[in-house]
Amino acid sequence: MSDTAVQHRSPDRLSERAHGPGRGPGPFTHTAVMAARALRISSRNIDALITSVALPIMMMLIFVYFFGGAIDTGTDYDSYVMYVVPGVLLLSAGFGAATTATAVSEDMKGGIIDRFRSLDVGGTPVLAGHVAASTVRNLCSTALVFGVALLIGFRPAASWSGWLVVGAVLVAYIVALSWISAAIGLLARTPEAASGFTFFMSFLPYPSSAFVPTENMPDWLHGFADHQPITPAIESLRGLLLGQDVGSTPWIALAWAAGMLALAIGASGTLFRIRTR
Repeated sequence: MSDTAVQHRSPDRLSERAHGPGRGPGPFTHTAVMAARALRISSRNIDALITSVALPIMMMLIFVYFFGGAIDTGTDYDSYVMYVVPGVLLLSAGFGAATTATAVSEDMKGGIIDRFRSLDVGGTPVLAGHVAASTVRNLCSTALVFGVALLIGFRPAASWSGWLVVGAVLVAYIVALSWISAAIGLLARTPEAASGFTFFMSFLPYPSSAFVPTENMPDWLHGFADHQPITPAIESLRGLLLGQDVGSTPWIALAWAAGMLALAIGASGTLFRIRTR
C-alpha cells in the first residue's frame, strides 16, 4: 500500500475513535494514534529505514578498519573501537531523527493536516506522534548499531547505574533531535529542502570528540568542539560504557538536551500556527 493511501486511511480510523461513546479522545490518545500512523508509514519506506541504520554502521566500520590504526586517541584503550562507538551511537541518533523532518514536511505539503484539524486534532499531537515514532525507530537502530559494535570488539564495562544513565542520555538526545527535525520540517517548504536542512544537524558529531580527541583539532575548532551540545553527550556515553568516572558531564549533557528540547518545542508550536493559519 502506498504512503498516500496510509495517510488518507489514518484520519478515518481517528474519526472512528473520536466519535465513539462518552468523552472524545484526549491529546495522549491523539498522540498515540499519530505515532502509530507515522510508524506504519515509515515501515513502508524501507529505503529510508535501511539508510538510517546502514550509514552509521558503515561509518563505524570505516573508521575502525580503515582509519583506526592511524588515529592516536591519546588514551590507553585496547583498540579504536572502544573509543569510537559512543560517537557512532550519537551519529545514529542524528541520522534517524533526520527522517522526522521529511515526514512532517510531507504532511504539511500533502494537505492532510487540514483533515486532522477538522477532527479536532491539534498540532501538538501530530508533531508529538512523529517524534514518538522517531524515538521508537531510533532505539531500534541504536540497538542494531550496538550489536554490530559488540561483534567487532566493543566490550562495555558499565555498571547497572551506568547503563541507566546511558539510556537516559541517549533517549534525551533522540527526543531533542527529533523535535528539532520536526521544527525543520515545518520550516522547510518541501520534503527535499527538509532533508537538506537536517544535514547540518547530522554534521554535529564530526566537530566533536566522536572520532578524535578535541585536543588534536586546530585551535579555532577546538573551542567549538569542546562547547557544542554533542561533545558532553559523547563523553558521558564513553565514560559510562567503559566504567570510568564522568563527574558532572552527564548532567551537562542532559541540560543541553533539555535546552534544545524546550527551544524546539516552542519553535515547532510557533511554526505550526504560522503554516496552518
